[in-house]
Amino acid sequence: MSNRSARSHQAGFALIEALGALAIAGIVLSALLAVTAQWLPAWKRGLDRMQRAEMVAAALRRAGDDFAAAQFVSLNREQKGPLFIGQEFSALFVRGELGPNAGHGLDVVRIGDDGARNERAVLRARAPFEPAPIGQSAADRFRFGDPVVLLSAPFRMSFAYADRTMAWTSEWRDANKLPFAVRMTVHDDSRGGAAVLVSAVRIQVDTPGGAAVDSAGGGTTNRTPAAAESPQPPKNEPID
Repeated sequence: MSNRSARSHQAGFALIEALGALAIAGIVLSALLAVTAQWLPAWKRGLDRMQRAEMVAAALRRAGDDFAAAQFVSLNREQKGPLFIGQEFSALFVRGELGPNAGHGLDVVRIGDDGARNERAVLRARAPFEPAPIGQSAADRFRFGDPVVLLSAPFRMSFAYADRTMAWTSEWRDANKLPFAVRMTVHDDSRGGAAVLVSAVRIQVDTPGGAAVDSAGGGTTNRTPAAAESPQPPKNEPID
């Protein structure tokens, strides 16, 4: 009887230990769930901010590379100045072909807003360049395709243009030359259109034939259009 009683006592004690361990495990799991519930949304918000920041930075790089490679190409023989139509939320200009199958041709690139406010996106589209007949406008001449979404709502991109005096304007009206620099600003409509990131690039080509004016000596030198230099350090602001 004594042995049987001892075994029953040990079994009861083991059951109490198991119940105690389960209770402690439950308390630990509850604490972990509470911490995770508080930490997971903050982690997700941080990840979303990082992804949006990378998207905005990639859009600025893509647009900046296009502007830096702009070339002095006229629409036709009647037009002496370059084909460059710069507005606050859109720009149209000529650059060298870009892509895995690109040759030595030219593309007309259009970057700007497209769509309604809630579905608005900043698109980059292209069309092969061909001289237009005299009297035909660029809008009537080119049929743009290969659209690429650079930014989607709530973001949008505005442009400003400067000559060599670095006086910025929201439109480029000088039909005789390309702007010296282009500034790109990304706005967040969810924050009242506040600017969240700004970058600027310099257009190297100033004259027909791919020549750029050397500001130091006043002469002209041949440079690769894609080798852009920033006229001022980019100004970056955090994205919430």
